[in-house]
Amino acid sequence: MSNLTRLTAGDAELTINPEHGGRIESLRIAGTEVLKQGGRYGSFPMVPWCGRTGNGLFRDGATTHRLPLNAEPHAIHGTVRDQPWTVARATAGEAVLTCELGDPWPYKGRVTQVLELAEDRLTLRFGVEAYDDSFPAQAGWHPWFLRNLGRGGEDVRIDFTPDWQEERGDDHLPTGRRIGPTPGPWDDCFGMPAGVDVTLTWPGELELRVTSRAEWVVIYDQPEDAVCVEPQSGPPNGLNTHPRLVTPIDPLEVESVWAWQRP
Repeated sequence: MSNLTRLTAGDAELTINPEHGGRIESLRIAGTEVLKQGGRYGSFPMVPWCGRTGNGLFRDGATTHRLPLNAEPHAIHGTVRDQPWTVARATAGEAVLTCELGDPWPYKGRVTQVLELAEDRLTLRFGVEAYDDSFPAQAGWHPWFLRNLGRGGEDVRIDFTPDWQEERGDDHLPTGRRIGPTPGPWDDCFGMPAGVDVTLTWPGELELRVTSRAEWVVIYDQPEDAVCVEPQSGPPNGLNTHPRLVTPIDPLEVESVWAWQRP
């Protein structure tokens, strides 16, 4: 049986499963679950890349690397969501988890995930370190928020004001062209250069605001029962188009805050 890590603060409860990709399995606010339940869901970390890497291939200088294809014909959402994490420290309101990078990722390194729960917010942080060789990387979060909280209320409303939308090609990868935001439903990446800022409102029940200094967010609201708001350090296929080099002296650090209030 999995050894779950549980955090509490006021009437907020967070459940983390280190053995199942270090994912958040549950976030309950005043007894109400806000994340879709099930093995694929909750909220999982996307490291060392976010979204799809085209045809599972990326270049680092003159070297081309091939990643396992798990969203044909692409590689999707990194490797650490499929690996066990180690709990380095856990208190009532904070957990620190680590995961080693390696095969099938072609470089050695470490990911550190910090989760801090307060009465009105959850603060999430990633640190991606390189041990020896430098490498391009991305980091982000993939939460599955419930479309309806199951208490007889209305479905969630999404409010955000992006500067642009990454045009999505037939292969589900950004074409490189930036367009004006289109009406949903979406499975699309948006640019927010002042920082990600997306508000989810379940009218009369809960408001939850997702923010990050990261400049990209993927919104996926096509499922009938869930919506995903995914802050990330680069766009899909970013290992090829917007590489951020991680070196032994310059880790990649990303933070996101989910802050909530009830009416």
